[in-house]
Amino acid sequence: MSELKSAYAMSISGRMTLQMHSLNNEGGEGNQITTRTVALVDPDGAVHKVNAISGDMFKHIQAEHLYLRAKGNLPLCAGCKVFSASRVLDDTEFMGSLADRDGDVIDALLRRCAIDDMEGNLIAHGARSIPRKSVAEFGWVVGLPEKTRTESYFHVRYAAERGGDKGVSQPIFHRPASSGVYAAVANFELARIGFNDITQTYPLDEDERLARYRAFLESVLYTFVEPNGAMRNTQNPHIVAFEGVVTVSHEVMPAPTLSPLSDGYREEIAGVAEALSRGRNGAVVVYPFDTMSQFAGILQDIIAGTRPYRLFA
Repeated sequence: MSELKSAYAMSISGRMTLQMHSLNNEGGEGNQITTRTVALVDPDGAVHKVNAISGDMFKHIQAEHLYLRAKGNLPLCAGCKVFSASRVLDDTEFMGSLADRDGDVIDALLRRCAIDDMEGNLIAHGARSIPRKSVAEFGWVVGLPEKTRTESYFHVRYAAERGGDKGVSQPIFHRPASSGVYAAVANFELARIGFNDITQTYPLDEDERLARYRAFLESVLYTFVEPNGAMRNTQNPHIVAFEGVVTVSHEVMPAPTLSPLSDGYREEIAGVAEALSRGRNGAVVVYPFDTMSQFAGILQDIIAGTRPYRLFA
């Protein structure tokens, strides 16, 4: 692995154009399905209500892609083998043999399950609560003001028998569909893969860390190629465009990101990366992309050419 360059952190800042999607429904009132909106404040102080997809949704999308990639290839606890939301808490063998020291519990967790390692968990057992922070951080994916719209469309549920005196009805309801340009930000603490934050050590060998690292980055790529969510069976989103910046830090410093809500975000990110790299040539590398294919190529090159940074080697 000596020829692979170490990656400490990675960030993605981008604008994704989605047409006719319904990834973010939050419930219903009567026969009206409602979609999620958030409030944004522009530089002039004006407030805009915009359509948005929660970071929780994108985190779940990424975790599901990681599960599909990891199953049969990486160690998983009993809960993660069936993609349980409780993860290791459903592993009765693990939960029944918790060590006395929290650091030892995290060591055992990291060895036992790749998903709990990278997606995080809170091991709650009696009066004990032992956190494992996620490697991935997703922000809200929010529509740009004046560039996002949501409309409601009339639907009728099909009934095989209609009319007469049978009393068979065809319920009507209204579905939302949103189209627009969405700003996305995400950070990934790659050096923390397999890292015990309590003991400040790595209980895994470097081959295992590399295997998890590659599966994790592949799941990040798949998250933007196929963003799962609500109503995909009939409202699979049209992904029209994706442009932005990937940054990777190769030393102990953040991989800079800036919200794509700002028009000049790509230039600003490049400027921050240049400032952080002064006196440390190549400490932060910026990869701009204008299409989904360019983004996929950048991620594949990072997967093939880097390994997770090792703290306190």
